[in-house]
Amino acid sequence: QARVAESGGGSVQTGGSLRLSCAGSGLNFNRYAISWYRQAPGKERELVIRIEGSGVPTYDLTTVKGRFFISRDYDKKTVYLQMNNLQPEDTAVYFCCEPSNCGQGTQVTVSS
Repeated sequence: QARVAESGGGSVQTGGSLRLSCAGSGLNFNRYAISWYRQAPGKERELVIRIEGSGVPTYDLTTVKGRFFISRDYDKKTVYLQMNNLQPEDTAVYFCCEPSNCGQGTQVTVSS
């Protein structure tokens, strides 16, 4: 049974924005650091951004600095990834992960 589930992916043009959501169902979701990874076709999965259980972001990929922002809503047990000024190279499947469990992913496609 999945403990995290992503939503919010879609197709946008260059410069557009999307907000991804990661909904958790486990009892300890709010205590966990939650990470967003992405995997583009033919490439390895890479860590994009992470937020600690305290709500402090602790990592973001250099290429997304200033464009991607992570936050969490403890009442809704949800972590958000706000993606602005999207570029074609951001096209990938985005995965939300607890320390030992990831969701099925959501596709983000950015066209030029």
